[in-house]
Amino acid sequence: MLFKSFELYLAFRYLRSKKSEGFISLSTWFSFVGIALGVATLIIVMSVMNGFREELVNRILGINGHLVVYANNGKLIENYNDISKKVSDNNNVFSVIPQIDGQGLARSKDYVSGVMIKGIRWTDLPAKKLLWDNLNKLTKENFKTKNEIIIGSRLAKRLNVKIGDKITIFSANGIKTALGIIPQKQIFKIGGLFNVGMYEYDNNFIFMPWKSAQNFLQLGDVANNIEIFLKDYKSSDASYLNLKNILNGSFEIIDWKKQNNTFINALNVEKNVMFLILTLIILVAAFNIISSMIMLVNAKSGDIALLRTIGSSRRAIIKIFLIIGTSIGLLGTVFGAIIGIFLSVNIEYLRKFLSIILNQELFSPEIYFLTDLPSKIDFTEVFYIIFTSISLSVLASVFPSWKASKILPAEVLRYE
Repeated sequence: MLFKSFELYLAFRYLRSKKSEGFISLSTWFSFVGIALGVATLIIVMSVMNGFREELVNRILGINGHLVVYANNGKLIENYNDISKKVSDNNNVFSVIPQIDGQGLARSKDYVSGVMIKGIRWTDLPAKKLLWDNLNKLTKENFKTKNEIIIGSRLAKRLNVKIGDKITIFSANGIKTALGIIPQKQIFKIGGLFNVGMYEYDNNFIFMPWKSAQNFLQLGDVANNIEIFLKDYKSSDASYLNLKNILNGSFEIIDWKKQNNTFINALNVEKNVMFLILTLIILVAAFNIISSMIMLVNAKSGDIALLRTIGSSRRAIIKIFLIIGTSIGLLGTVFGAIIGIFLSVNIEYLRKFLSIILNQELFSPEIYFLTDLPSKIDFTEVFYIIFTSISLSVLASVFPSWKASKILPAEVLRYE
């Protein structure tokens, strides 16, 4: 056996300190709580970071193409139908969507707001799955047959409008006259609202029928870009090279990773930094184990001397105190892991509860781009966190255990 029964018995007996050793007991509890808090916090933060990344990717790819084709030198794409047909022949291509992009100013009776205009064909709308699934049957019908626009729910709230209301949209592409450029304006009826959970879209975007967008923005029969949705977005690198060869380098192609590079890199850096910072909490708790165990060794020096006198080996003494330190770390780690996993699963409820208690919105969508706080537990990371915590606890127990084994019975018993 790795540990003898009397070693286990003494180790767990020493963990339950007497009233006269209250400070040692308090220090042990601080070590336990410190490790538990460190592990729980680390699991929660890592889960939220993973959730942010996955949710952002899913939402971005649910409404934006995996690859986007632009004309060189910022020109408009005139032969978009021919290009779409060429691109569609690729085996990994699911859908090809020509798009019109523009900027404008939306005005209701009482409010004004800057908007992003996206012109899209009715037949292409289902490819934007996140948007399509968010629209009801009436909204889809209004967009198809009545030439009505779809706007974000937060934008509608800002403009104080609802389905069926009319708004005036001013285009940046004005009409040239002898007196200068007069802004183009047109009244549109709101056919529906969408809420895709991305603040940027819900707060700023208007989707407009294809022909209406071409006429309003005075572009003619052209497209600003062509979005390509792939069957497997993870193979976008191979599809990128393939499509680049098909288009002979005459068009610029940007993949989803490059388009959203800032978001993804920022999340990865933040996740790594938070991991390092929060690991320090566990490290501090591990140092606390060292101090509490050194005090325990000093308090139990008489017992250690007696054990050595009756024949216990130095190895046995080391094992007793290793069990004590490891037990503190193990119990703290397990307790912290349970708390961390539980709170990670219920993180959105926790956010709402704290927002009510503090009377302040936590994780504002204006900053984090998502209306809900996402969480995804990666059990591989949880294993690494648990392994790191227990390893630090074992290492923290080595020096006090070695110090206990070096106690000389004659020196201690002389003063007993």
